[in-house]
Amino acid sequence: MKAKIQKTYVTTPDAIKRRWFVVDAQGQTLGRLASRIAPVVSGKNKPHFAPNLDCGDYVIIINAEKIRVTGRRLDEKMYYRYSGYPGGLSKLTLRELLAKHPERALRFAVKGMLPKGPLGRSMLKKLKVYAGPEHPHEAQKPDTLEF
Repeated sequence: MKAKIQKTYVTTPDAIKRRWFVVDAQGQTLGRLASRIAPVVSGKNKPHFAPNLDCGDYVIIINAEKIRVTGRRLDEKMYYRYSGYPGGLSKLTLRELLAKHPERALRFAVKGMLPKGPLGRSMLKKLKVYAGPEHPHEAQKPDTLEF
């Protein structure tokens, strides 16, 4: 009797099928929502995930301005930027960031949960965040992603 050989499946870029999802961030907690979106953007929720390929789906987040934050994080969480010049360190609190650019807070939260380097940057390009309820991706017919 011949031994049955188990074949190993290797994901190729041609085999990746991308889908579009829309997520309503209204009333959701910032970190919890980001930790649920990061696996979808990176493709870890798919059976053919490969750590060396970008297998993820596109995610559209709407109503980013209505995100919730718990505790004292609004005043204690800081975002830093450095221009490269002496005295060029600027910092914003989460409250100021949500007032000026609410979509950036969600983008930064998801970015911190993705791999660093070129692969993580290509994954982040599939994340689309909008402050209001409107988005320009209706032609892609996105499915609703519920958490």
